[in-house]
Amino acid sequence: MASLLLIEDEETLAKNIARFLEHSGWDVEIAGTAEEGLKRVASLAPDVILLDFSLPRMDGLAALSILRERDPRSRIVMLTGQGSVELAVDAMKAGAVDFLAKPVVLAQLKLVLDKVVKEVRVRNELAYYQGRDAGGCAALIGQSPVLTALKDRLRRVVRVESTDGSPPPSLLITGETGSGKELVARACHDESPRREGPFIEVNCAAIPANLLESELFGHERGAFTDARERKIGLIEAADGGTLFLDEIGEMDLALQAKLLKVLDDHRIRRLGGLQERRVDVRVIAATNQVLAERVEQGRFRADLLHRLRVIALSVPALRERGADIGLLAAHFLEQFGRRYGKPALALTAAAQAALCAHDWPGNVRELRNTIEQAVLTARDEGIDAEDLLLPKAQEACRPFAPHGAVSECAVIPLASMERELITQGLHKSGWNITRAAGLLGISRDTLRYRMERYQLLRPGVGQANG
Repeated sequence: MASLLLIEDEETLAKNIARFLEHSGWDVEIAGTAEEGLKRVASLAPDVILLDFSLPRMDGLAALSILRERDPRSRIVMLTGQGSVELAVDAMKAGAVDFLAKPVVLAQLKLVLDKVVKEVRVRNELAYYQGRDAGGCAALIGQSPVLTALKDRLRRVVRVESTDGSPPPSLLITGETGSGKELVARACHDESPRREGPFIEVNCAAIPANLLESELFGHERGAFTDARERKIGLIEAADGGTLFLDEIGEMDLALQAKLLKVLDDHRIRRLGGLQERRVDVRVIAATNQVLAERVEQGRFRADLLHRLRVIALSVPALRERGADIGLLAAHFLEQFGRRYGKPALALTAAAQAALCAHDWPGNVRELRNTIEQAVLTARDEGIDAEDLLLPKAQEACRPFAPHGAVSECAVIPLASMERELITQGLHKSGWNITRAAGLLGISRDTLRYRMERYQLLRPGVGQANG
């Protein structure tokens, strides 16, 4: 459904246009003045803006100039009762994509708007393919050692296809919620020889178990009560490309058995059908769960787990990626600043420090949402720490003290306590990073990042051994 913002002060005309377009499948919002339209365009992000010239206080040409300055990609159709050639030329020079005179012929208006939205879709598709050509691993923003290692492994494993014509081995992506598993799956597809084929995504947790089988395998007409027409399943639709099964740990056990059969013999049978069809599909699965634990609980098939993780990729948590936090924040700030017409926004030094200090339990998704809300609520060009709405630095009681005891608990900043605990762990392990990470219950990469952050160096050596 295409969206349109109609900026028109004639209430009756605006309602008639909106009603006509809504019956044609458009999603229409109305603003009665240029000022109101300028405020609403940032939050609505419409596909097309239909702008009247004769508006109170600020006319359409002035509003057009502001809209185009904020977003040069805006698609604006000018509407006016003053159908002069000079005005039409001025509107087109200012960036309008078309010009219509009142009284409006609704059928002609629809033709113009359909043409504009078609151009928008073509432009978006071109941007997608251009982005894909420069995408793949390039879409995984960051330069941290853990992310670089992930991209290197990804490139090595997905570019190889079998020589006997069988589908390539399955791939299992693991990582915390919000860490970017879907983006990694898309990079796997874009980096592989299957990049020209379809990429079909299925969220196994979002579709009820009784419907997921039909979605994946399809059905023949009359296969069940509501099967009025034949339907091709998503596995079949992904033929020649990639099928991405997100939240695979939520799949029903009975359906797991059927998926295992597809992975083994590369054939499917629609529900209610008699004939099997061969499919050439790479299956990529993702989960934030520990599937081995679900196997022990009897909730996931061990043979399916082994079949899925022929190749395994682990997506690092954002807190393990160090300076990538700043790179991602800058990327999201530019993205949302452009989307909401605030391209001049910048993070203050305090805001950048707050971003680096936060632990990001929601990972990249949490960072993205944090920056988006900061852009939406920003009142000037500088986004400060309090604008990020992050939890304030916690304070905790020091669990250690000289001589083993104190009369009352000393309150210290959380960062200071963390630094002290890491220092104690390093001393206790003889500055062996592997042992220290085990004592502290964190990964080696996380420990190295914290050591660099707190500038912790082995006394007399200048570099810790690991």
